[in-house]
Order: sequence, then structure tokens, then C-alpha cells
Amino acid sequence: MEMFTLVRPEHLNHYGNLFGGQLLKWVDEYAYLAALREYPGETLVTRAMDHVDFTRGVPVGALLRLHIVRAAVGVSSVRYHVTVYAQECGAVEEVPVFETTVTFVCVDRKHRRKPLPEAAAGVSP
Repeated sequence: MEMFTLVRPEHLNHYGNLFGGQLLKWVDEYAYLAALREYPGETLVTRAMDHVDFTRGVPVGALLRLHIVRAAVGVSSVRYHVTVYAQECGAVEEVPVFETTVTFVCVDRKHRRKPLPEAAAGVSP
């Protein structure tokens, strides 16, 4: 699954680049959307985000592309690998700026782990 977003002034830190917390929010949110498409009707919660390493600053006006693929499925959890690419305003090429793996756990109404159902047929992130 691929998602896109634009870096606007309200997303910047005090150095004039994309605030890391904003990027983490988008990564978590868009990986969650990929998981919901595969497991509709389930309650999924974020369990972990592996290795957070910001490799370069991203300026205002950059177009971000978040490439999200399912990495692994367990009994009650599913992991998605997220790679973020930035294309600066006026640039022709995009460059990788961030990657991580996000783990979601399926829970019941009492917030206890429960097994994941089979992924919905025909839906892929």
C-alpha cells in the first residue's frame, strides 16, 4: 500500500525541517490503515515500532511517499515494514528518509490479545 502526504509549515520543528514526531504519527497511522484493510472489523493496537532513525531532514513542501508492506504475521500480531521517501519541491527524484517496522496486536473488547483471523481475500497493503 502506498500513501502520500505533503509537508506543510505546521509540520516543521524549530530548525525548519519535518518534526520527527509528526513523521512517526504518519507512519503509525498509515501502517494502521494498511492493517485495517487486511483485517476489517478487528481491533488492532500498536505494540511496537522498531529502530527509529531519522536519516535526513525534510523541508517544507516535500512530497512524502510511505510504502507499506506486510512483513510478518503471528498468532495475534502483524508487522508492517514502512519506508518513507521524500521528493523535495522542484526535485525530479525522491530519496529514502526513514524506515521502520510497526507491530500491531489484535485485541478483544477487554483489551486482551486474541488470534488474528485470516487476512481478507484479495486485499493487500
